[in-house]
This record gives sequence, structure tokens and C-alpha cells, in this order.
Amino acid sequence: MIINNTYGHGGDIYKNEIELDFSVNINPFGTPPEVVEAAAKAAADMAAYPDPYCGNLRDKLAEKTGADVQHIICGNGAAELIFQFVQALKPAKTLLPEPSFSEYESALDAAGCEIVHFRLLRENGFALQEDFPDRITEDISLLMLCSPNNPTGVCIPEDLLLRILEKCRKTGTWLFLDECFLDLSDAEKAASLIPVMKEGDKAFVLKAFTKMYGMAGVRLGYGICKNTEMTDRMCGLIQPWNVSCVAQAAGIAALSLKDWPEKTRKVIAEEKAYLVEKLKELRISVLPSDTNFLLLSGVPGLYEKLLEKKILIRRCANYHGLDDGDCRIAVRTHAENERLIAALKEVMHA
Repeated sequence: MIINNTYGHGGDIYKNEIELDFSVNINPFGTPPEVVEAAAKAAADMAAYPDPYCGNLRDKLAEKTGADVQHIICGNGAAELIFQFVQALKPAKTLLPEPSFSEYESALDAAGCEIVHFRLLRENGFALQEDFPDRITEDISLLMLCSPNNPTGVCIPEDLLLRILEKCRKTGTWLFLDECFLDLSDAEKAASLIPVMKEGDKAFVLKAFTKMYGMAGVRLGYGICKNTEMTDRMCGLIQPWNVSCVAQAAGIAALSLKDWPEKTRKVIAEEKAYLVEKLKELRISVLPSDTNFLLLSGVPGLYEKLLEKKILIRRCANYHGLDDGDCRIAVRTHAENERLIAALKEVMHA
């Protein structure tokens, strides 16, 4: 529970009257009806404790990912697993490219870890460059990456990702890769680490149901790690019954939906192209994105102006390397995107 006013994420729809929320990068279709139905049925049995091992859910995840069940760990959202991983590892020094998701730094600070901040450059589109593996040295305990990165939307190219993994193997550095947005990304850019991980690798891949299946309010994430020493340490830190019966049932139902991801990616590709075209017509700078959100720049005060129109976007000044002129918008349905563009036209002309 947050008890102060330092909330630094999107989705804060509780303090203001909001009609359109572009601040969170959730599937534009929302939650599948089948998932809602499964969650409702599970809620009727809430008097029983949930399965502490998430047995059925992990079996389904094993079928989906090709990973062994013993290599899958489930959590109360991806955020819980970020903190549990860092607490289990207790890294001495972490290499952290920025801007990126703020919870990495929060988890590292909580563990008393030294952070090597590696600033990604605007002129390079905030993308990792070919020489990045040279930054991974033997004194780096942990490298934390996000692909596609949040808030920039940039995926790590497959060849660079493989070189990073190989360099981490040579230096003994743990590689933590957040792939929570990968399932929503352009297929030709969406390179996953999961197929190339080896038994015993010091590598952890983070995934979540939040984005693709519109389950932010349920809280369900999972990780894949083929290093059983690490998963055992993480399990020793996680409280019993950390994944509710509702979340487990919702996750199982989501994994049974075969056409949902493809349908979602098709609409995102179409609507992202529409938004980019309209934003350029308004002369708003927009960073090329491989996934379902866009980083805009050069428009100070845009958050406040749209909030007056009951539209919530994500201001990004609290990201390292970004400023008051940067903000992030999600790719929503066409009707919602049209309303956003209409509001932007009014704001920009004013």
C-alpha cells in the first residue's frame, strides 16, 4: 500500500475524473470475457486458500513457453518478482541502462546495491548500441534490461541480445530481462531470451499477464529461470499463498485463448501507425516504437492540458534521462485514439 504522494506510475485514475486513460499500456480490448468469467467463478470459492504452488497454472505456462515446470515461478504481479529476485541475489553492483522502469532502481536501493547508471542517448533513439556488451565487466553482479524498454518502446535486437547473454556467461554476471511487453510487440522485433537459455544459466526472464490480458487489477506475473539455486532462494522469500485463487484461475483461462494475442497485435500495429501519422501532422515528436505505446517529446505541460479534458497520459519527467517535455501514450482502440488526437489538436492549436 502506498501511503504518501510519491506514486510514479501510470493508471492513477483515483485522484481525478478520467474519461480516457492512455497512461497505462494495457491491451486496448481490455480483459477477455473468458478471463472475467473464470475470475468470477474462482471468487465464489474464496473461502479456500489458493494453491501455494500454482500447480495448474505452472503446468499451463510450461505448455505455452516450453520451459520445465520447475523453472517457472509465479508472483503477485511482475513487481513482486522484481523485488524478490533482487533480494534473493543481493547483488553488489548492478548495471542499469536508463531511462527504464523505475521499480528496478527501487528494488536495488532496497537491497543496498551499488547502481551503475548507464544513460541511453536521445540521439540514438534510447537504444542499446552494438558496443554495449563491453560495459559488462567481471565486477558487475547483475545487468537489468527491459525489452521492449519502458517507456521508450524499443526492443533489443536478437543478435545484440545473444551477445549480451554470452558476455554475461563469460563474466559471471546475472542477466535479468523484463519481457512483460514482448507479447504485444511487432513480431519481427520480439526476440525472447527463453529459447536460448541453458540449464544453470545466470539468467531470469520476467513475464506478466497484466498487459496482453488486461489483468492489472488481478496481479499475476511469472518468471522463467533455469538456475534452480536462484528459484529456490526466491521461493524461500515469497510469502505463502502470494497468488490468489482468482489470479490463478484468470491466468489459466487466459492461456487457453489461442487467437487473442494475434488479434491484439494486428490492431496495435494498425492503430500505432494511425497515431504516429496524426502526431507527425501535429508536429509532435514521437519515438519509433516496437510495441503498444509511444514516447512523445518536446511538449511541456501536455499532461496538465489533457488532464483538463479528462484524458490521462503518462508524464515521464521522473525517468532518468527524460524531462518535462516527455510523455508516454498507450495505443488504444480507434475510437479512443481519435478522441485523443482531437484533444491534441485543440491543445496544440491553443
